[in-house]
Amino acid sequence: MNKMLKLRGQFKQKKKSPNFGPNRMKERTVLTSSKIENIIENLKQCEIYWKDINVISGSLISVEYVDIVPKSRRISYLFPKEKIVGAKFTNSENKRHIITYYINRNSIYDSLKKIEIINNYIKTNFNGTVTNDLLDFIESTADFESIGVNKTNFIGLIVDMSNVERIYVQESDELSEERKIVSLFETEKDTKELLNSIGINIPSERIRNTTLLLDPKEIELLIKKVPYLIAMEVEDLSKIPPEVIYKEKQLVTEKINKPNGEPVVGVIDTPFNTGVYFSEWVDSYNYVEGIVNSDDLNHGTGVCSIIVDGPRLNPFIDDGCGHFRVRHFGISPSGKYSSFTIMTQIEEIVKDNPDIKVWNFSLGSDKEIEQNFISPEGSILDEIQFKYDVIFVVAGTNIPKGITKTNYKIGSPADSINSLVVNPVDINGKIASYSREGGVLSFYIKPDVCYFGGDFNMPMNVCYAPEKEKLTSGTSYAAPWITRKLAYLIHILNFTKEEAKAILIDSCEKWNEKYNETEKRKYGHGIVPTNIKDIVNTPNDEIKFVISGVSQKYDTYNYQLPIPMSEGKYPFAAKATMCYFPKCDRNQGVDYTNTEFELKIGRLKNKKKDQTYSIDTINDDLQDEEGELTTEEKARRYFRKWDNTKCIKEKYSSRSRDKKSYENPLWGISITTKNRLNSADGENIKFGIVVTLKELHEVNRIGDFIQMCSFNQWFVEEVDIDNKLDLYNESEIEIDFEDN
Repeated sequence: MNKMLKLRGQFKQKKKSPNFGPNRMKERTVLTSSKIENIIENLKQCEIYWKDINVISGSLISVEYVDIVPKSRRISYLFPKEKIVGAKFTNSENKRHIITYYINRNSIYDSLKKIEIINNYIKTNFNGTVTNDLLDFIESTADFESIGVNKTNFIGLIVDMSNVERIYVQESDELSEERKIVSLFETEKDTKELLNSIGINIPSERIRNTTLLLDPKEIELLIKKVPYLIAMEVEDLSKIPPEVIYKEKQLVTEKINKPNGEPVVGVIDTPFNTGVYFSEWVDSYNYVEGIVNSDDLNHGTGVCSIIVDGPRLNPFIDDGCGHFRVRHFGISPSGKYSSFTIMTQIEEIVKDNPDIKVWNFSLGSDKEIEQNFISPEGSILDEIQFKYDVIFVVAGTNIPKGITKTNYKIGSPADSINSLVVNPVDINGKIASYSREGGVLSFYIKPDVCYFGGDFNMPMNVCYAPEKEKLTSGTSYAAPWITRKLAYLIHILNFTKEEAKAILIDSCEKWNEKYNETEKRKYGHGIVPTNIKDIVNTPNDEIKFVISGVSQKYDTYNYQLPIPMSEGKYPFAAKATMCYFPKCDRNQGVDYTNTEFELKIGRLKNKKKDQTYSIDTINDDLQDEEGELTTEEKARRYFRKWDNTKCIKEKYSSRSRDKKSYENPLWGISITTKNRLNSADGENIKFGIVVTLKELHEVNRIGDFIQMCSFNQWFVEEVDIDNKLDLYNESEIEIDFEDN
C-alpha cells in the first residue's frame, strides 16, 4: 500500500480581468411587443399595490425569470440599485428562478416610462420584435437622444425584459394553529420596530435578525397587516423520530481504562446518563430543565458510547481510531423540541468551547425539509461553521413511524450545506430500511456519505444506561462513526477540517461506481471505508495527495504540479475532490451559498493573453473559457456550480489510454472564485483538495512523484498513521517541573 501524501506549496493569486463585453439577450431569443406590454401591465399592478402602503418605505417585488439564471442574467436596469432579499424555484418540471427584490418605489415609475418609450419605438420601427442582431443595429445607428432613453438603459432594459417571465407581489396567507418560526424579507426597518408598528409585541428572545418565533394569533395578525413581508415559515416544534430497538440486554463490555489525553469531541444531543461505565470519558452539561423520564437520557448516552468506545461495543466494525473523550451538551428531551431554542443555544455552546473542532449532532426533525429554503437549524450550523474553525457531523434522520413512502425527505438540520451529513447502510452496504433521502434545494448533494447504522440483518450495540446495552439501529448511530474518523484525521493526523471532509468524501468516490439520481439522493457520494487505514492509504498503483490553500482573489493557481511520464505520456487517470466552507444566507432561498469555487486540474496548454495557462481539466469543464457557452442549469447539474463539494474524475477502465503531454510538461491547479452578493464574501476562504492518480499499467510511481515534487518547490510529507499517533501521544504527556 502507498501512503497518502501531504503537499505544501505556494499558490499564486490573480484578480479577474475586466470583461466589458456587449450586454445581449440569451442566444436565439426574440423579444416581442406583446411580452413588453405584459411586463408593463405587471409593473402597473405593482405600482397600484404599493401606492398606499407606508409600513416600509420601499417595495417588495418578485421577478419570475424564464429559466434558472446565472448572476450575469439577473435584471440590473429594471430596478437600479435593487437589493435581492429572496430566491426560490417554481414548482413546475422546468424550474425557473423567482427572485424577490426590495426596491425604491420610484424605480417602478421610472422603469414604466422608459419601457413604454422603448415599446413604442420597437413597434413603430421594427414591427414589434427585437433580436440580438437587431439590437446590434439599433446600438450603432439609433439617435437615443431623440428616442428619450439613453443607449445604456435602452439596451439594458431590452436584455432585462428578455429574461423576465412576469413581475408580481408575493403574499403569504398560510395560517397556523401552532407556533411557527417566521422569516421576514429584509427591509430598512428594524425588526422589533416593524413588529411594534403593526401591533405585535414580542420579547427580544423570540427575535433573531429577521427570523421570529410567533404564536398563531401573532401569525394571523402578520398575515392581515403585512402579508407581503413573509418570506418563509416553518413549524417550531419538531419530534425526534424514534430509533428501532431489537433487544435490550445486560452489558457485557469490560470496564474501560481511564482517559489519557485522547482528543475531545463535542456532542449536542439529549442529556447524558452519568452512571454508565464510560462516564469518566464524558464531561456532560445539561441544558434541559425538569427531566423526569430516564428515556430522555438514552439517545445522547448511546451516541456518546459509540464515540468513546464504539469498536469494543461493535468489534465487527472496528475502525482503528481508538477512544475519544466527549464534551456533551444535553439541549433537548427525547420527544419534541423547539427549533428556535436550539438555534439560540448551539452558537453559544460552540463559541464557549473553542478547543473543540468536531461536533456530533444526531438530533433531527420528523418533518421533511422545505423545497425552497434551508431550515433555521441547518442555517445556524452553516453560519457557525463559516465563522468558527469547526465542523458538524449531522445524522440524516430516520423515517418516522407510520410513514410508508420510500422517498421521504431528510429532516432538519440534515440540510446544512457545510456539515458532513451521514445516511445509514446495513452490514451489506445496502441503504438502511429506515433511511430518508436528499437532496437539498433541489440541487445540493445531501447526505454527503453513508456508514453502517444497523438494520434487521445486523443491529448495532450501544450502551444507553448503567450496565445496559441494546441492539438497535438508527441514523443517529451512523453519524458518530464518521465523527470518530473526522476527529482522527484532524487531531491525530493534523489535517484541516477542509482537508478532512474532502478525504472522507473522496474515500467514497470509487473509480467506476456511479449512482443514478435516485440512489444518489440516499447514498450521497457513497460509503466510507470502515478502517481509517483504508482511508489514508491507497493501492500501489495509485498516488493520492492532499493540497490546501486560501482563496484571496479571483484565481488561486499553481502551474508547477509534476506528474510522472512514461515514454513522453502520462500513464494515469485522475480524480479530485475539493471541499470548502462558504458564507451562506438563508434569506437568499435557493441561492443559498454566497461563494462558488470552480476547480480545474489537468495538463497545461498554451498561455492565454493574460499570461496564465489554459488547463485541460480532467472533467472537460469549459465554463470560464472564452467563447464557450454553458447554461446555468448545465453548470449546476454537471459541474456542481455553487456546491461547496466538488468531485471531478476521468473515466477509468481497461480501455483507458495514456495522455499526451503539451509543450509544458507540468500540470496545473486553478480555483476560480465567484460571489453572488459581496465580492468580499469569497476572500480568505480555505479549501482542501484530494487528488488521486491511477496508474493505467499497475506500476508504482510514487517514488518518482515525490522526487519530482521536491524539484518543483513542493514540500512532501507521507501520512504515516503509526508515526502520527506516537507524536500525538508524546505531545499529550504531562511533564511536572520541580523547583530546584
